[in-house]
Amino acid sequence: MKRVLTGIKPTGYAHLGNYFGAIKPAIELSKDENYECFYFIADYHALTTLKTKDEMKEYFYNIACTWLACGLDPNRVIFYRQSDIKEVFEINWILCNVTPKGLMNRAHAYKAIVENNEQNNFDRDANVNMGLYNYPILMASDILSFGADLVPVGLDQKQHIEIARDIAMAFNKKYQEVFNIPDCYIQENNNTLVGLDGRKMSKSYNNTIQLFTDEKELKKKINKIVTDSKLPGEPKDVNCTINKLYKLFVDENRAKDFEQKLKDGLSWGEAKNMLFEVANNYIKPMREKFLYFMNNKNLVDEILKQGAIKAQKYAREYLKNVRKAIGVEN
Repeated sequence: MKRVLTGIKPTGYAHLGNYFGAIKPAIELSKDENYECFYFIADYHALTTLKTKDEMKEYFYNIACTWLACGLDPNRVIFYRQSDIKEVFEINWILCNVTPKGLMNRAHAYKAIVENNEQNNFDRDANVNMGLYNYPILMASDILSFGADLVPVGLDQKQHIEIARDIAMAFNKKYQEVFNIPDCYIQENNNTLVGLDGRKMSKSYNNTIQLFTDEKELKKKINKIVTDSKLPGEPKDVNCTINKLYKLFVDENRAKDFEQKLKDGLSWGEAKNMLFEVANNYIKPMREKFLYFMNNKNLVDEILKQGAIKAQKYAREYLKNVRKAIGVEN
């Protein structure tokens, strides 16, 4: 059985791209008997982005409730809050002492800020705090504290897993073989979801559809999808955004039927109505669960508390071995 670990940063509201690109695949993976899954809310990682405690509370519960509403089963997955596992942060400090500064200098997020600063004639480290700079070490601690075999990530996060591997090997070489060496788990055929304007669905483009928006707002968003000027009766391009989104919510037969209607000249207005119907029918049961959990945060707290108790058993064992390896525990 392979151990899978992934963190979810609570820095905003989930949108359809997050659901189909990360949440749904992760939940499906958790149902596979070949995997033992650890999923956590990475609240301390979010400190590099969030500005206030109110943001932290709001986004934390929103993301936790989102995953539960989408079908995450706490009985199958160890689901916990990062800040509840104190062992991770002790291991983080220990790993800081085997991590070369040069490795952190090469981290993509840090390099991007430095390059931007240099282009604008700012001090190269302007707006860089140590949380951002050491972010990859904390991520490595999250992974290594539980002996993860596989870490599901997008291609843009692959470097973080490579850094975690480097840090683990550096510790093992300096002291003894304590840490498991993790691998990336990058899904094949995980196509980028398109947004309202045809580009990648992203908050930075302001082209997202929030996952649990109400029906009225969902319809409004779908009506904003950019289309060409073809009139009713004229064949439509089946490579359009509406068709790409429609396929996500239906089976193969319904997808083929809709595609044929587009070829036969279905109007854009009717196509958007049909997309709204299938999207809303798909999302509605999850939306109801989401609202239930948001109105019963005590249940969410208890689920995460129980998850933390399970997770700590693993982290404590790793910390014990790490402390013995460095000579602070017999």
